[in-house]
Amino acid sequence: MPRKFFQRIMPNHEAIKSSRSLKIFGRLLHDANLWHLNRRSASGAFAIGLFCAFIPVPFQMVLAAALAIPFRVNLPLSVALVWVSNPITMPPLFYFCYVVGTWIIGAPSQPFHFELSWQWLADSITSLGPAFLLGCLVLGTLASFIGYFVIRLLWRQSVVSAWQARAHRFKKK
Repeated sequence: MPRKFFQRIMPNHEAIKSSRSLKIFGRLLHDANLWHLNRRSASGAFAIGLFCAFIPVPFQMVLAAALAIPFRVNLPLSVALVWVSNPITMPPLFYFCYVVGTWIIGAPSQPFHFELSWQWLADSITSLGPAFLLGCLVLGTLASFIGYFVIRLLWRQSVVSAWQARAHRFKKK
């Protein structure tokens, strides 16, 4: 059942409540709906977590928590899913966002050479930024929709198969 799988991999809610970066939410973290795990909360958490994973900002976990609270979806799952974009996956993920953005805009992709300086960052924001941000927005939205509907479908399939197994057990008796 998906609930058992997600409960096994999710961090303890007390550890998350005591997290230093999430202290800014204060008493909002005490809403019980943020910690329940059902089809609605899991699919919503997947949507929020995957969307925030594609947003190129620091503190993506705080952003995911800030969105999970008003939507009242599972907070640990939405925060954990942000790690889809981790330091290993970020370069190919964000390059793909840039390629998709240039394809949507219809602009040719520009070669760039990374340089760790403020000047390079300022120049890149003006030349590469619009296509990159558009690609991030489009792919983040697409990933959140796909994640939402796939989790709802898998959860439903799991429940139906559990019902069928239960009915099969009772027929044997």
